[in-house]
Amino acid sequence: MSVSLVILAAGQGTRMNSERPKVLHHVAGSPLLHHAMAAGRALDPVRTVVVTGHGADEVAKAARSFDDTAEFVLQAEQKGTGHAVAQAAPLLANAGGDTIVLYGDTPFIRAETLEAMQAARAKHAVVVLGFHAADPGRYGRLIADGENLYRIVEYKDATDEVRSINLCNSGVICADTRILFDLVAEVGNDNASGEHYLTDIVGIARAKGLSAGVVICPEAETLGVNTRAQLAEAEQAFQARARADALENGVTLTAPETVFFALDTVVGRDAIIGPNVIFGPGVTVESGAQILPFCHLEGCHISRGATVGPFARLRPGAELAEDVHIGNFVEIKNSILDEGVKVGHLSYIGDADVGEFTNIGAGTVTCNYDGVMKHRTTIGKRAFIGSDTMLVAPVRVGDGALTGSGSVITEDVPAEAIALARARQVNKAGLATKLFERLRSIKAQKSKGL
Repeated sequence: MSVSLVILAAGQGTRMNSERPKVLHHVAGSPLLHHAMAAGRALDPVRTVVVTGHGADEVAKAARSFDDTAEFVLQAEQKGTGHAVAQAAPLLANAGGDTIVLYGDTPFIRAETLEAMQAARAKHAVVVLGFHAADPGRYGRLIADGENLYRIVEYKDATDEVRSINLCNSGVICADTRILFDLVAEVGNDNASGEHYLTDIVGIARAKGLSAGVVICPEAETLGVNTRAQLAEAEQAFQARARADALENGVTLTAPETVFFALDTVVGRDAIIGPNVIFGPGVTVESGAQILPFCHLEGCHISRGATVGPFARLRPGAELAEDVHIGNFVEIKNSILDEGVKVGHLSYIGDADVGEFTNIGAGTVTCNYDGVMKHRTTIGKRAFIGSDTMLVAPVRVGDGALTGSGSVITEDVPAEAIALARARQVNKAGLATKLFERLRSIKAQKSKGL
């Protein structure tokens, strides 16, 4: 059955003490909103509607960066979760299938849990995600018998007897799309908060003779983020899970607690990740590659057998083929390095194409920016770039060519040629001694105040 998503992302999150919308605060290098969208994406939704409010334009921009087919509706006044879902009705009224309601500030709902909810829809018109809370606190309580759900009671409206129940409401709901919006249209605000609670649809459904069910997940999946402290807890929780998954999938982490993954990091089996490696968004590391300590990787692809680091930085657009070696204090940006390329140390390679088995000497820089535009450097196969070479783009170095150390290359170098572009050395006999004597005399006079 087809499924649509409604993701609630309208709140300001005043307890975050921030001008930024709450759902745009980051965990694992991505906005909280992206985590919710990632879980829903696993169901291959036909429609995704994000309900915006505070910072609507920023939220929409962030959502489009994850899914450019996402649609948006504005909740101009925040009158509760039922009111928020109702804003999506005009877009999804004719969608058919099921609709799942997610929350942009609840990043850890697993795709498997959503699949279980959709499967439960075979028996129930409405399915609610619940969890057994160690400390139920102010969560809404689920009144249920087995998988059958009778009603949801918000904490403010609950008796002491109901508050003693530890089966709590996550807020995530899966329902037949048409039924969902029919029920939401009947939700009132006769409660202690004066809000339109989405949870009231369970009682309304039961009154109409429709069944409601509950699917239970671990409490950790339902962690919501409302404060900076909870944001930090969410980061810790994500990293713990990501590290455990990596180890389970055959990745070696020599110091797991020091490695930080992004939401979309992909690392192949038998890869080795050293201590203090940071993954930004958009990184793929193939099987058998090795990342040495203190590297920062973002938006890059590292092929089988490649080694990176220590102390290397790979920026967006860095593509490393098999058996490439990137050494210490090397930065690669928007560049394609073919098989067997070596960039050993202290170099910057940006906006470049480097042919197979080429060696880049220490201190080499592709001078790619003229103050207005970026330009590309092309280096052929099996070339040798001498240490401290400045390659002033746009420039080409041919196959098998060599540049002398300390050269500033401003013109194309033909294949198999040697390019030398530096001033001739001049030695002045005895001048060093005279210069140092003069400088020491000046320093002595200054120290005496003369």
